[in-house]
Amino acid sequence: MESLRLLAQDDAAGGFAALFVMCCFGLFYLLIIVLVIAGMWKVFVKAGKPGWAAIVPIYNMYVLTEISGKEILWFILTFIPCVNLVALVMICISLAERFGKGAGYGIGLALLSPIFFPMLGFSDARYTPGKG
Repeated sequence: MESLRLLAQDDAAGGFAALFVMCCFGLFYLLIIVLVIAGMWKVFVKAGKPGWAAIVPIYNMYVLTEISGKEILWFILTFIPCVNLVALVMICISLAERFGKGAGYGIGLALLSPIFFPMLGFSDARYTPGKG
């Protein structure tokens, strides 16, 4: 009987530990989302677009395509599986060039957006519409 009581206590402790870990991961994920949104918001404002567009899921990609100077076709390509990765990289490279950055920075924007969008948004980089 005593062993059953100890087993029940271990299960409860394991459940609380799992809940704690899930809460920590959830908070970490939320922090990453907030960082990306804040960075995109600043990038949009620098480009003369409304910052709130960063929080509207499909519209933010449309605005990003518009800021980068790409045609509407590139936005449509983001909906096609596998092709969307190439389209996103090309859009981000063009976006980086509009802010005076290189192709490597654009690849970073596409693949490591939680790091590169805040870096671009909060830096002193200026948007130039004619380039890209």
